[in-house]
Amino acid sequence: MPATAFPKSKIPARSTALKVKSPSKTNSQGAGIPRFIKWFADISIDDVPLVGGKNASLGEMYRALTPQGVKVPNGFAITAEAYRHLLREAGLEEKIRQTLAGLDTRDVGELRKRGSQIRNLILGAACPLDLEKEITTAYDSLKGRQLHPVDVAVRSSATAEDLPDASFAGQQETYLNVQGHLELINACLRCFASLFTDRAISYRVDKGFDHFKVALSIGVQKMVRADLASSGVIFTLDTETGFRDVVLINAAYGLGENVVQGSVNPDEFYVFKPTLKTGHRPILQKIVGTKEFKLIYDIGGGKMVKNVPVSPGDRIRFAIRDDEILQLARWACLIEEHYSAKRGQSVPMDIEWAKDGHTGEMFIVQARPETVQSRKPVEVVESYKLQQRGPVLVTGRSVGEKIAVGPVRVIPSAQFIGQFKQGEVLVTDKTDPDWEPIMKKAAAIITNRGGRTCHAAIVSRELGVPAIVGTERGTEVLKDGQMVTVSCAEGEVGFVYDGKLKFEVQRADLNELARPRTKVMMNVGNPEEAFSLSFIPNDGVGLAREEFIISNYIKIHPLALIDYDRNDRALPRANVSFPLTPALFLGERGKHSPRVEQSSASDFVQKRDAILPPPEGEGRGEGEPRLPNLDPATRAQIDALTAGYTDKPQFFVDKLAQGVAMIAAAFFPKDVILRLSDFKTNEYANLIGGRAYEPAEENPMIGFRGASRYYNPRYQAGFALECRAVKKVREEMGLTNLKLMIPFCRTVEEGRRVQAEMEKHGLKRGVNGLEIYVMCEIPSNVILAAEFAEIFDGFSIGSNDLTQLILGVDRDSEIVAPIFDERNAAVKKMIAQVIAVCRAKKRKIGICGQAPSDYPDFAQFLVEQGIDSISLNPDTVIKTTVAILEKERALKR
Repeated sequence: MPATAFPKSKIPARSTALKVKSPSKTNSQGAGIPRFIKWFADISIDDVPLVGGKNASLGEMYRALTPQGVKVPNGFAITAEAYRHLLREAGLEEKIRQTLAGLDTRDVGELRKRGSQIRNLILGAACPLDLEKEITTAYDSLKGRQLHPVDVAVRSSATAEDLPDASFAGQQETYLNVQGHLELINACLRCFASLFTDRAISYRVDKGFDHFKVALSIGVQKMVRADLASSGVIFTLDTETGFRDVVLINAAYGLGENVVQGSVNPDEFYVFKPTLKTGHRPILQKIVGTKEFKLIYDIGGGKMVKNVPVSPGDRIRFAIRDDEILQLARWACLIEEHYSAKRGQSVPMDIEWAKDGHTGEMFIVQARPETVQSRKPVEVVESYKLQQRGPVLVTGRSVGEKIAVGPVRVIPSAQFIGQFKQGEVLVTDKTDPDWEPIMKKAAAIITNRGGRTCHAAIVSRELGVPAIVGTERGTEVLKDGQMVTVSCAEGEVGFVYDGKLKFEVQRADLNELARPRTKVMMNVGNPEEAFSLSFIPNDGVGLAREEFIISNYIKIHPLALIDYDRNDRALPRANVSFPLTPALFLGERGKHSPRVEQSSASDFVQKRDAILPPPEGEGRGEGEPRLPNLDPATRAQIDALTAGYTDKPQFFVDKLAQGVAMIAAAFFPKDVILRLSDFKTNEYANLIGGRAYEPAEENPMIGFRGASRYYNPRYQAGFALECRAVKKVREEMGLTNLKLMIPFCRTVEEGRRVQAEMEKHGLKRGVNGLEIYVMCEIPSNVILAAEFAEIFDGFSIGSNDLTQLILGVDRDSEIVAPIFDERNAAVKKMIAQVIAVCRAKKRKIGICGQAPSDYPDFAQFLVEQGIDSISLNPDTVIKTTVAILEKERALKR
């Protein structure tokens, strides 16, 4: 335990002859009128000078939001005047001033010594009799008619706390499961003393707060039995990017201190505000945390709470249900709206919640303004980008979006923080308030434990220091002096790379950038980057890819999930367009046969028939080969990834829907055009369980891919899962800005067959505003553009594949790759042709291929032809927008 931290799991026993002092003057308010106590029902947000930010907020919610259905446990505040009364009666103010005189807070040893002296002064003071009587009388009133002592939370509430320009997160103490008069008075004294924790002293000095103009109130609130259920925190924005349209909820089992302190890696949920308010169920993302421990009530020995392990079965389950996630999100919106109305401007909120294990009820136990992202300027977009990559040493949850480089310093506990040097990368198990003096010196912070709302995350955001939390093994893997690059610029996962890697920082002033007439959209594959990318000036997403989501979040072939519970299953038929010979099949040309072990030619016929069933219509006879069930290794991989799912196909639907929804929500209500799966057969085969379902093709690029798969019996069931995911996003979550795009559609008839397949699963063009586009990436799409325009709402040019097929060149072939060039006259002529047809047919036409991202002059060519939209890689949006504006001005558009 850090030397300066107070034990929260145990309050030392006090003498039965409680040390008190008679008051020096009578209560001017008269008998029976409390001088130092105010009940929540009598407190508003205007009472911050009297009861501190935390208590003022509790009173505001109790008075104003309880009638709207937000449940807040009852309680009372011990006012800041009580703290001042204690100092006066004990004669402590001058002693504290003398102790603080000349203190240099950068001297960690001296800071720790003097802080301890002041806390001991307060803990040794006598509690004035009039103050003690008022506290215990109010406690007895809270107890009501119950015979046993009521269990309460005793929370510090500084009078300058939780203001928009300051965050006192974790600086003062909270005690849980406090019962009885003696324990309550003892907890109150410890709260008063915690106004002088090391971090609190240092923070006030840094922020210019006068130590004696900041006082401490205490909140005494009935406990919610979250020790028997769950608890956590809520933010009404994304804590990393400042994206305002989501509610972020963290949840873990037991009392909430573990989540706040970063002792566990909690579950994480995102809910989309705009469609939540229209009655939808927009849970955008659900990530299960490890939730290793839970904080519960302790019994005997003067202890209040203790940590116990969570069972493996509970760890893989979410700590709260979907209905509870949505209820908390609705309450969070109500709280944010109320505080915003009070202040006359948008006020994102930081909220704590708890679920009562006895009654099943949810409660809000704290709320304060968020103080980091809500204050960041939005006029300047700053983005960090690695220019090279190295070996990944460890990963965790990223905090912030920066990159930092420095030598590692592993600090096992706060007693060793004096070893830390400016510019080092702090690596530790977790942080608490005592670590703040060195956190501001760190180039980056890495912890084993904690989620994105833990202490380390909150402080690192405030300091502008990149952090990676919840690495689990950081202190084991990383070594003192080792040079590392800490990257929080690649989405929700933070990476610690070995060595010093090059990176760049790009800044763009949005006030200086006009909007062109041509729509500038973005290509987005990684849902984790979507919120951040949404701040770049844009007109939506011209290409959202399923492939990244399937490869990185799902990882399993959809047919393997569908067949998971089938015994003695037959493999779906698979045609190939080349002769399958024993040589090809058995691995003599190994690149064609990665799925089959070396074998003799005598086994060829049996293995061929097992993996490539007879052509459609021929069927199987009795005794013909059938594949066994999934092998144990594959089943083990599937079990690990789908933990908590008995319905394995639903795992695919949920994960795909969540990934797509994150992108659609980030850019709502702008168009987000989702390209349905466009893996080639070799890429499908690399998914878990996929090799059994995919043919080995000579040229997968022009093989069994895109539209041809969707209606084919070999993949129909897999495509059905894709459709279910899209329907969930559009209908359950209400994200109707999501449009669909069909890739590699060779013929008009094929387009009709795909749409008929989609209709079977509730996705009909025109219904509920659904638009369906087609990729223009095959010469037939250009030649028959008028015919395709009859059945699709628009086109998106895939210049990569279109160029390969026009020029007959494989860009991956090192021999002929130099011929590949989207700027070739033949390619440009066909692109100009399809744009002209679309304009004549009044169909939307855009491009999502690589060419305009690589070549600004190619983007200008597209503008000349009158294209509707250009979808770019995010890192090229600003510079290409400038080029588009130049061309439009030249054309006087």
